[in-house]
Amino acid sequence: MSARLAAVAALAGFALAGVGIAADKAPPAPAMAAELKPLSAFQSIADRKTRSLALFAEVGKVIQHPRCLNCHPVGERPTQTDAMRPHMPLVVRGDGGMGATAMRCFTCHHDRNFEPAGVPGNPKWQLAPAEMAWAGKSLGAICEQIKDKQRNGGRDMAALVHHMAEDELVGWGWHPGGKRSPAPGSQAQFGALFKAWADSGAYCPSAG
Repeated sequence: MSARLAAVAALAGFALAGVGIAADKAPPAPAMAAELKPLSAFQSIADRKTRSLALFAEVGKVIQHPRCLNCHPVGERPTQTDAMRPHMPLVVRGDGGMGATAMRCFTCHHDRNFEPAGVPGNPKWQLAPAEMAWAGKSLGAICEQIKDKQRNGGRDMAALVHHMAEDELVGWGWHPGGKRSPAPGSQAQFGALFKAWADSGAYCPSAG
């Protein structure tokens, strides 16, 4: 057995057995929405700021869904399942959000969902950078974080709209496979709501 495989086996064995490994305490899973309101539902809100805040509250149903939060953890360890339990076997963020040397994300997560074992997959599978941690934060705090170029990968608003509407790893949230609940609505609907929020001034709720 190679040194790498031996290390992987050892890590997995300890994690599954719960021997000598302290689990991160994951934040409680938020309530999950099943649907998103259509964009037309916000057109009657005359006040621009009020409409913008209402749009972001709707966008928040996706942003604060376990499909997003599991890969935007506050600590160094991702969570999994709708209940947002700490990832088992134990994995950590590592270099570039791709896991530790002996347990890289692609060791188990490949370019597509593996339904026989219920293992999710995507060509871009990785953790969001630490500065993009969302789990356990208020929607207002997440909103400010999303707009901050120092914490969003240097994206301007146009790039953020494109990311939310087109990125394939974001899109995985609506096609998670296994017994996972998909994010509400569709990526196209989410992207349209996010763009409408951006176009209406990109106002954020209170971060308190």
